[in-house]
Amino acid sequence: MNIKNILAEKVSAAMVAAGLPEDTNPAISLSNRPQFGDYQANGVMGAAKKLKTNPRELATKVVEQLDLDGIAEKIELAGPGFINIHLDQAWLAANLNAMRDDAHIGVTQRKVAQTVVVDYSAPNLAKEMHVGHLRSTIIGDAVVRALEFRGDTVIRQNHMGDWGTQFGMLIAHLSDKLAGNEVAETALADLENFYREAKVRFDEEEGFADRARDYVVKLQSGDAQCDRLWQQFIDISISHSEEIYQKLNVSLQRKDIMGESAYNDDLSNVIDELMAKEIAVEDQGAKVVFIDEMANKDGEPSVFIVQKSGGGYLYATTDLSACRYRSGQLNADRIIIFTDARQSLHFKQVEIVARKAGFLPNNVDYHHCPFGMMMGDDGKPFKTRTGGTIKLAELLDEAVSRASDLIKEKNPNILDDDLANISKKVGIGAVKFADLSKNRTSDYIFNWKTMLSFEGATAPYLQYAYSRIQSIFAKANIPNDALGKISIIEPQEKALALKIIQLEDVIDAVISECTPNLLCNYLYELASLYMSFYEACPILKEEISEEVKHSRLALCQLISKTLQQGLDILGIEVMERM
Repeated sequence: MNIKNILAEKVSAAMVAAGLPEDTNPAISLSNRPQFGDYQANGVMGAAKKLKTNPRELATKVVEQLDLDGIAEKIELAGPGFINIHLDQAWLAANLNAMRDDAHIGVTQRKVAQTVVVDYSAPNLAKEMHVGHLRSTIIGDAVVRALEFRGDTVIRQNHMGDWGTQFGMLIAHLSDKLAGNEVAETALADLENFYREAKVRFDEEEGFADRARDYVVKLQSGDAQCDRLWQQFIDISISHSEEIYQKLNVSLQRKDIMGESAYNDDLSNVIDELMAKEIAVEDQGAKVVFIDEMANKDGEPSVFIVQKSGGGYLYATTDLSACRYRSGQLNADRIIIFTDARQSLHFKQVEIVARKAGFLPNNVDYHHCPFGMMMGDDGKPFKTRTGGTIKLAELLDEAVSRASDLIKEKNPNILDDDLANISKKVGIGAVKFADLSKNRTSDYIFNWKTMLSFEGATAPYLQYAYSRIQSIFAKANIPNDALGKISIIEPQEKALALKIIQLEDVIDAVISECTPNLLCNYLYELASLYMSFYEACPILKEEISEEVKHSRLALCQLISKTLQQGLDILGIEVMERM
């Protein structure tokens, strides 16, 4: 349920009935203090200013017309015209009980599903995935899961770098390895080392660079032998990425790959259309679009090269083709792209040119979502001690290892199988939550101690809150389907109820702004409220009546379900015991 929408509709109707224009914003917001209600309608203030009338008198008229019977137990005016709404506890309880039986926990499904194409992860298949690929991969996956949970149709697009001049160099090196009776899988076991060897040969070995360039020409002209070598390289490289996705609990699969090479056959058509429509012009042998909309302070247009003077294509050409494919072939209503902030200018240029060319119709929303960088304690991009790029596989292995040491310290008698399972979920979850909980556009400091803490806004804290609820059910020995109805009596129970019914609002905000940190904040606040409830409201003590015990167990069940679902959207696993 979207409580803000429900209240907005009711208050808007009251505003119209009180004589306000139909487009008046009711300005519904959560109250910061319980004494001022649970929600506030603040739209009267702005409306009174426009109408040049007394806001208090206007708010009084709105309240007289406001029908919240069965929803609010009290409506009151405050200050010059704020409307405070205190929700009815019986109404809250009824909604919680309905949410317990709903697979989507009260989150309504889209009446008309949008088709959303999401471009994320996009590693370069010439190299192993490194820490720079983490944010695109996990932020994109969280947004994808949120979209699907809301009922949208999502098409994942992993725009892998599987084309370009470097592949001539790599294919030449692989060809020599195979000629020396090496097996492709063995030769490509360490992609970083393989790439390094090929680059050294390209820079230093006489004749190798020319061979590499010949391979590029052969590859682009469809030579069968060259294509076979390229495909071997791609298949083994993709397997490396798949291992990372599995470790990260990311939903990307091989079928979601739409690499740069997929657009090759369309690139000449893109250029022909841009030239025919006089959007691109020839300049010093290259094909260029001069974008007046992005002119600098001197009035000089932004330069967007779509074809090099030698006839080669660029990222610009491929991304324009991708726009046309996603809007035309995939029928996207919305396109979302996750890359680091350094590519913001590029994608702004792509959108302007694609819209001018008709590759991106006006009814298709195009949303580039830049993100900040992962930084080390020194405030510089996260690197190894020697200054090299950290492989993502090694980072994740270290997370699991550190989680294992921490868990063994807390529980020395834990069984090996349990240790392995819990360490994986805690370690990977810690890395993901530490990243996802930060504002997408901000840089953040990577810190092992903070992210693996069982206190504060961390994955271990939330996983522990979930497992703590499971331990209560284990002690209670009451099946979930035997529980009674939720009743709201204590302030801590009402605070939890208010938080739970906000889930749809939060999911919608995540989807709208592509900001998983809002869901992270929500889950932390929910878990914190649960801990307060647990301390203040006994559940299994002998003096507690059966009715109250069942009510509180049912509330625990709903909290557990909400935590699990929220963490699942973030791609973080829970466990029955820790």
